[in-house]
This record gives sequence, structure tokens and C-alpha cells, in this order.
Amino acid sequence: MIVISQGDAPRDLAALAVPRAGRLLETGDPWEPYRLVDASGCALVPVDAYLQDLQAAGRPPATQRSYSMDLLRWFRFCWAIGVPWDQVTRAEARDFSRWIQLAAKPVLPRRQGRGEPEVSRPARLPPGTPNPVTGKPAPARTYATATVLHCETVLRGFYEYHLQAGTGPIVNPFPLARAGRAHAHHNPMDPFAAERAGLFRPRPQRRFPRHIPDEKFDELFAVLGSDRDRALVAFWISTGARASELLGVLGSCIDTGQQLITVVRKGSRALQQIPASPDAFVWLRLYQQQMHGLVPAGPDDPVWWTLRPPYRRLTYHAARAMFVRANAALGANWSLHDLRHSAAYRLEMSRVASDATFGRSSERALPAAQRAAPERARSDDGPRTVRDLGCHHRLTSGRTMLQPVRLHQIRA
Repeated sequence: MIVISQGDAPRDLAALAVPRAGRLLETGDPWEPYRLVDASGCALVPVDAYLQDLQAAGRPPATQRSYSMDLLRWFRFCWAIGVPWDQVTRAEARDFSRWIQLAAKPVLPRRQGRGEPEVSRPARLPPGTPNPVTGKPAPARTYATATVLHCETVLRGFYEYHLQAGTGPIVNPFPLARAGRAHAHHNPMDPFAAERAGLFRPRPQRRFPRHIPDEKFDELFAVLGSDRDRALVAFWISTGARASELLGVLGSCIDTGQQLITVVRKGSRALQQIPASPDAFVWLRLYQQQMHGLVPAGPDDPVWWTLRPPYRRLTYHAARAMFVRANAALGANWSLHDLRHSAAYRLEMSRVASDATFGRSSERALPAAQRAAPERARSDDGPRTVRDLGCHHRLTSGRTMLQPVRLHQIRA
């Protein structure tokens, strides 16, 4: 028998105002990279304990930051409804899952960087409207489905940790939709059935990777404003490395003779050498000559720096801002991760067009999950496959796959 108390009465989520209380602080301390504080500036002890557990499990600081942002949304919701985090029930978890799927995201004020010229931005399209250049829909006012899924997973793990430690509720408010482990007593002769992990977990959307067409990439490359930006984009499009992986490259990780760069993989933290375009090393040398004597250039020093003093190591947010400015000049909305999809598509399609010419370079540069993305795109989009096969057939006769940048089209 289920007893419904007064606290389980329906909550008016439409009129609920969730203030932006608390924030996530970056400490710079390797033992505590991030700290979540409340409105008064006091650290949230249960979150600190959970982050320490994640660090002990080998989770990098980027993962701890991502988890902390999800926990910040949850604690703000708990503060708004007036229920302590350790007294929540399945009713609060259900209301939070409803709220995060329907509530509008907080809009941050746009800041202009110091010394940066005013950039004319295209008119903001209504949410969900496809971009006329890229075809990608404009961001919605609500949270993306991927954010909702990630938040549910993080909160379920957070309360599972405190349940085992005896410091939280005696029942996990974010339960599983099934009892026991997944695929228990599965018959190996039968296919695996789709099982939802969380009870308050929406159905994920099936997304297909988007690649940047060659002609559009040439236009995007032409509007880049510096040799550093051209080198970065050339490396991203030719290696398929993640943005953070390339930005973490040190001087000793560059092997110009063999045209290889060494990156630290995001998940496994393993070192891996990746082949890159010869043009990328040309732009890198031009950028290094420009910065010669201005920034340290030792084997243990970063490769990528800001272009104006005081010179600092180039961060992901600064690189993303550079790419956003290039997109604004074309009225596009590509992301840095689209360059990774484009690299995977080019490598895979070129291997299909001429495996004898290019070898199996995609297996060296990209993991299996990333190489499977072009397979899904080809299986669901026939006409585009025919066009791209013709395009990459011309690549085999004109230039190598690892030379996607056309230097003769770049104005001096």
C-alpha cells in the first residue's frame, strides 16, 4: 500500500521560480579542481565527498566539472521547493525530471572581450529553426535531451553513493526502471532487448553526425583571422582529435618529420600518435614563427597561446569563441565537434572510395565508436552518399586525404 502524505501533493511547476543561487568554483587545486558552493559561499559537503569518490575512480577534472553542473541544477531546484537534499523522495525526483524537460534555460548576458572588435552577429533564429547554411536547428530554449539524460545518470549515481555511505536517503529517489541487473538470465540465442536504465529517463533522440561539406569548409577556413586559427582548424579536420585533446598538446608532442602529433585521449587518458595533414604543420610553423620570442617554446610548454599580451595558454572557451566568430561571418552554426565528425566522414569515405590508396588511416586516428558514425550516415542517406563518393573519388586523383586544406584558395 502506498501512502501519500501532504508533501506529495501536486506541485505547481509552471509557477515555480528557480533562482540562480550557488555556483561552481574552479580552485586550481589538483586535489580539489572544483567546489560547489551555496548562496552564502559555503561548500556543499555532500558534493565534495562525491567528487572525491569520482577522483578516486580516476575521473578527470572535466568529468568532475560536468557532474558538478548537474548537481548544481538539482540543488537549486531543491532550494526552490524548500526540501533538503537528504529528505527528497521519488516525488521530488519526478518533479525535477518534469521541470528540467520543460523549463527554459537561464540566459547568460553576452560579454564582449577586452580589445575585441564588435562582431556583427546574424539575427537569432527561432528555436528549432534550421540554419540556412548548415541545416542544423537553432538551440531550443529548454534543456537538450542529452543534458536531461546526463543529469538523471549523475543524480542516480550521487544518491547511490550516499545510500551506500549511509549519509543520504534510505531509498534512492532516482530508481531504476527495472529490478536487478540489466539483461539478467539472457538467452545468448536471442537478441538483447532495449532496457531503460532510469525510471525518470526520457527516450534518447537518434542523432546522425553532420559533416561540413568541402566547399563550405573552404569558405570557413578563408575567414579565419590568424595562422594560429588556421593551424588549429587544419589539425582538427585532418586528425579527428577532440578540441580539448588538441589544445592540450605540448611542444614535445609535435613530430613534424613523421607528420604526427601525440594527444592524451579524453576517456582512457592514454597517449596516442595521430597522423595530421602536411598543411597543418605548415600553418603551425607560420604560427610558431609569429610567436617566436614571445611565449615559451620548450618541450614541456603548451603549443597554443593567446595572440595578445598578457600571453596565456589557449583554453577551450577561447578556441570556441574564435570558431563562433568565424561562423558568424558566414551565418553558420557549426561547432568544434562538427570538425571531428567531418574528419571521421572524410577518413571513412576515402577509405571506402580507395582503400588501397589511403590504407586504414581512420582506424589509427579514431576509435571504433567514432568510425561507426559515417556507417550510420551512409545507411540512412543514400543521395548524399553518392555525391560524397564522387567528391572523394576526385580527392584520390588530386590530393591526399590528409590534405583537406586548399592553400591556393587562401588569400595572403
